[in-house]
Amino acid sequence: MRGGGGHRLRRALWLQRRALAAGLAVTAAALAATGLGGDGAGAGGDAAYGVGAGGTAGAAPERARRPARLMSAAPVRIADAGTVRLLRPGDHVDVIAAGETGTGSGSGVRVLAKGARVAEVPQATTEGSEGSAEDGALIVLSVPRDTATALAGASISSQLAVSLC
Repeated sequence: MRGGGGHRLRRALWLQRRALAAGLAVTAAALAATGLGGDGAGAGGDAAYGVGAGGTAGAAPERARRPARLMSAAPVRIADAGTVRLLRPGDHVDVIAAGETGTGSGSGVRVLAKGARVAEVPQATTEGSEGSAEDGALIVLSVPRDTATALAGASISSQLAVSLC
């Protein structure tokens, strides 16, 4: 009966290492999917920051110091209700504002948020269905806090539109 205990010990250590490696692989995959780790090149990289998030597509040291993004749910009224009917939760959109410049040119058009995730598409109520076609339709976007503020401010004076990413 010599050596029987050593084999069981080696096998137990081998199984423990294997479980640890599997756990680390799952953790790495989860971080890559959420975009919280690495250089920001994963899902939700710089495109998810929007205009109001501050900074430019700067150097690597600047990206390394960037704090974690605090996401907000921003209700946004889109001018074209027909476009909103095409959207589903989880879609990514660019939000575009068309301000009134008085010149008639397209110079008042600007992108407010790039790659914003659609969190919810509320159903229109039957009571206000006549006015909703004229007033547009509401969607809820998941965007950084600064971008949510920019969207709220722009919706007061501009008509907003979305384009699918």
